[in-house]
Amino acid sequence: MKILVINSGSSSIKFKLIDMLNETLLAEGLIERIGLSEGRIKYKSCDKTIIHEDPVPDHRRGINFVLDVLTNSEYGPIRSYNEIGAVGHRVVHGGEKFTSSVVIDEEVIQGIEDCSFMAPLHNPPNLEGIRAAMDLLPGIPNVAVFDTAFHQTMPPVSYIYPLPYNIFEEKRIRRFGFHGTSHQFVSQQAAIMMDKPIEELCIITCHLGNGSSLTAVKHGKSMDTSLGYGTACGVMMGTRSGDVDSAVLIDLVQNFGYSISDIKEMVYKKSGILGISEISSDQRDIEDAAEEGNERAKLALDMFASSVRKYIGAYAVTMGALDAIVFTAGVGENGPQMRERICRGLEVLGVSIDLEANDIKGKQRDISSPESRVKVLVIPTNEELMIARETNRLSEGK
Repeated sequence: MKILVINSGSSSIKFKLIDMLNETLLAEGLIERIGLSEGRIKYKSCDKTIIHEDPVPDHRRGINFVLDVLTNSEYGPIRSYNEIGAVGHRVVHGGEKFTSSVVIDEEVIQGIEDCSFMAPLHNPPNLEGIRAAMDLLPGIPNVAVFDTAFHQTMPPVSYIYPLPYNIFEEKRIRRFGFHGTSHQFVSQQAAIMMDKPIEELCIITCHLGNGSSLTAVKHGKSMDTSLGYGTACGVMMGTRSGDVDSAVLIDLVQNFGYSISDIKEMVYKKSGILGISEISSDQRDIEDAAEEGNERAKLALDMFASSVRKYIGAYAVTMGALDAIVFTAGVGENGPQMRERICRGLEVLGVSIDLEANDIKGKQRDISSPESRVKVLVIPTNEELMIARETNRLSEGK
């Protein structure tokens, strides 16, 4: 079966066509600047790359263009839409309603709409892509794969905040977690690399990028995760603060003239690595500055590494065991210096890495040293493949 994976953003559509017979990537592309006067389209298939600019007024036109290039007689990998067995959609927030991936119908669409207030920048464009695909590909199953679904196995001790209980009971404010598709994929891949059933393993997955989260994966299930109701908590990030004493934010509003909008702008866009270094949110820039002797850059890197180590230590205790640590996403996959910086403080857990093995970017590898009691793995994430696997599982026989 050939699965079309669609990730619709507010002004972009990422897509991949995957043949599930051997999980081969047949084509991929990115449509940008949807709704603006000049759209940008990049498409790759059959060793051919096409880039051109053309207005893309809305998501329906964008999906229509995706189908046109996939069936193009010169460079398209399929002859007709009928070769697409199903369409898998990334959906950011499923709330408590969606605890796993689901085949989309009108009830599911309404459920996604009901969750949109928790992800106002993501769920509405996700729905635009869903509606366009269902209209343009009638009769073909569409599947929603939720970023939050993998974390719905967390126990109440992990997802309920220590606020008055009625806040949870009446408002349903709780920890949801994000990056679930990535955490699910790399934890499963780690079990394959270790040649052990995932049901026997305790793994900490570290999705580290401009947005970061860690997850305690015990026996294949998420037990705790560092992102919560929103996406500014947990570890320090590129521009997001991570965990901050709430008294600080209250004081800034009550006594220093900050508005709620100021606080939101601060914790989401002006904090983290950018806020400490005042240089950049990109760790590559910060590493360059640190090598040149910039003390604030060094402080930012040390703070980031420290925040990740704290969660690794906490999650090892939460699970009661630790078999593997997985690094993934932009920094996790491509940041050997940061991986080394993080692992340098984890000897107490039996973690030791091979510095030569660690000198890689974007490749899957076991970087633990022979004496390490814990496997340390670098695994490039592949959320689109995970979405395709879920879509294939749910659409078989339909």
